[in-house]
Amino acid sequence: MIRLILARGRQFIKSHPLSTNYGIDGLLILGGTSIAANNSNLFAQRLGAGDFHLSMLQFLPHIINLFLLIPLGLMVDSLTNKRRIISILLIIAGLFFATAGMSAFVPVHTVYFFLIAVGLANVSSGGLYNMTWQAFFPEAVSEEGFENRNAVLTFRARMTMIISLIAPLTVGFVLTRIPSDGGKIVAHQVFYMLAAVLLVVNSFHLKKIKVVNATTPKRISMEEIKTAGQRLVKNKTFIVFTLVIFFFHMGWHIDWTLFFIGQANYLQMNELMLSLTPVVGMLAQLITLRFWSRNNAKQGVEFPLVYGMIGLIASPVAIIVGTSLPLSFGPWVFLLLHGIGQLAFANITLNLFQCLLKVIDSEYRSLFISVYTCLITLSNAVMPVVGVAIYRNFGADLRALQITFGIVLVIRVITVCMWLLRLKFMPTKMQNYNT
Repeated sequence: MIRLILARGRQFIKSHPLSTNYGIDGLLILGGTSIAANNSNLFAQRLGAGDFHLSMLQFLPHIINLFLLIPLGLMVDSLTNKRRIISILLIIAGLFFATAGMSAFVPVHTVYFFLIAVGLANVSSGGLYNMTWQAFFPEAVSEEGFENRNAVLTFRARMTMIISLIAPLTVGFVLTRIPSDGGKIVAHQVFYMLAAVLLVVNSFHLKKIKVVNATTPKRISMEEIKTAGQRLVKNKTFIVFTLVIFFFHMGWHIDWTLFFIGQANYLQMNELMLSLTPVVGMLAQLITLRFWSRNNAKQGVEFPLVYGMIGLIASPVAIIVGTSLPLSFGPWVFLLLHGIGQLAFANITLNLFQCLLKVIDSEYRSLFISVYTCLITLSNAVMPVVGVAIYRNFGADLRALQITFGIVLVIRVITVCMWLLRLKFMPTKMQNYNT
C-alpha cells in the first residue's frame, strides 16, 4: 500500500511539476504563517497583552502595508525577476518571526516589542508577499492548458489545507500538554523559530518555479505612473469588483479579534479546543475542494464565489448559538455550525484571486493588485478594531458579543446581495474588458 502511494506520488511529481512546486510553496508558507498565527494571541496574552493589544496584532502590520504596497507595486512592475522579491520578503519575515520568539527575554515593554516584531513579520509574509506572489503567478502559470491556473491553485490549496489541519492541532496539543506558563512560553518560542525556518526554506525553493509568460518591465517614471493611473481609473470592471470585494472583506474582517474573544472568554475553550476551530474549518474545505474545483470548470469562477460568501454567514450564527447554550455542549455546537459554513469556503480560496485576474490590466498587473490589496489591507487593519469597539460600546459582555455578531451577520447578507447584483449588471462576458 505504501509502495503504491509512493509510486503514484513520484508519477504525479513527474507529470505535474508546476503543481508540485506550488504545492510545496503552499506547504512551507502556510506551515510557517499558520504556526505563527496559532501562537500569536496566546503568546501575547501570556506576555501580558489585553484586548487592545490583541486588536493591534491585526492593525499594525496592515497600516504599515498601506504605505508600502503601491510603491512596491510600481517597483515590481519594473522588474524582470519578481520571484527574487518574493524570496527576499520570505527571508525578512523569517528573521522577524525569530525575533518575536525572543520577546520573552526582553525585560521592559515586552508586549510592545512582541507586537512590533510580529507586525513586521506579518508585513513581509502577508500583504507584501501576497501582492508580489499574485503578480508573479500569472507569469508562471497559464490560464489554459494541462496545468492551468485552476488546476495549480487547487493542488496548492489542498496542500495548504493539509498543513493548516496539522499545524493548529500540533500547536494546541503541545501547549495543552505543558502544565506551566513558563513551559508554554518556551514552546511558543520554539514554534516561532520553526516558522522562521520554513519561510527561509521556501525562499530558496521558489527558484524551481520558472517564468513562462513574462511581461514587459515598466520603467518607473512620472509619465508611466500617469498612464497607469489613467488605465486604472477607466477600468470600470476593476473598480466595481474591488469595491464589492472591499465591502465583503469588511464584513469578514470585523470579527477576527472578536472570534477569538468569543471562543476563549465566553465558550471557555482551552488551547486544544481553540486549535480545533481552524482544523474543523480546513477539514470541511479539504473534503469539498475537489467538488468546487470541478464546479469551476462548469460554472466559471465568478458565480460560485457567492457560495463561499453564504458560507461565511454561518460563523456569526455559530458564535451566537454556541454562547446561548450551556458550556457543556455549547462549544461543540459552535464547532459544528462553523464547520458547516466552511464547506463552501474553498470557493473563496480558489476563485477570488482568479476573479481578480480577469479584471486587471496585464500591463500594470502589480500596480492594480497593489491598489486592490491596499483596500483589503485597510479593511484588515481597521475592521477588527471596529468590531472590538462595537463590542465595548455595547458593554463588553455576552449580550454585547451577541449583538455585535448579529451586526456581522447582517453585513455578510448584504455582501451576498451586492455580489449577485454585480454579476447581473456586469456579466461574465464583460469581465475581460477595460471599459
